[in-house]
Amino acid sequence: MPRQHNKKKTGSLQPQVIALGLMGAGLLVLGVLAIFLLPKSGAANQPADQLSSVPVAVDFGAPQFDLEDLQGNTVSLADYRGQVVLVNNWATWCPPCKAEMPTLQAFYQDHHQQNFTIVGIEAGEPGPDVAQFVKEYGLTFPIWPDIGQKSILAFPYQNLPNSYVIDRTGKVRLAWPGAISLKMLWGYVTPLLEE
Repeated sequence: MPRQHNKKKTGSLQPQVIALGLMGAGLLVLGVLAIFLLPKSGAANQPADQLSSVPVAVDFGAPQFDLEDLQGNTVSLADYRGQVVLVNNWATWCPPCKAEMPTLQAFYQDHHQQNFTIVGIEAGEPGPDVAQFVKEYGLTFPIWPDIGQKSILAFPYQNLPNSYVIDRTGKVRLAWPGAISLKMLWGYVTPLLEE
């Protein structure tokens, strides 16, 4: 049986390939020009500390659930009644969570002597991984691993990060569905410390 040779049909396909290649190159050039020629404005050009969601005023009782802290002690938000508490739900793998940690640490250092604390609740990683993160970031406020994601399920927002401010009576007063800046903390949390 004689061998058959496959003949490539290049006549009709080649102009299409060339046209697609030229279109792709043109789009690439336009993209590069846009980067250099468009005005530099918007969130991408703001300092990291100014990138923040604005809190939502809320009014509901703080949820009740028990977790274990990094030392294995059973802890609850009720343990902090009489203090203003910022609950921060976060994860070790979450870029905006990582970015806001120095801000939270700085605000905590400035205000913890005013009966204020931050409780950072990590959503899903085991204790040793969370402890390593705490060490790397130099965090001194309480951190609770939450493998079962009790905190995420107990509060309204499931995106990360999210934060809630609980007043001295146990009422949740502010909800942040996103990252927090130092400016927002000073503007919204500081007045609650003075109540």
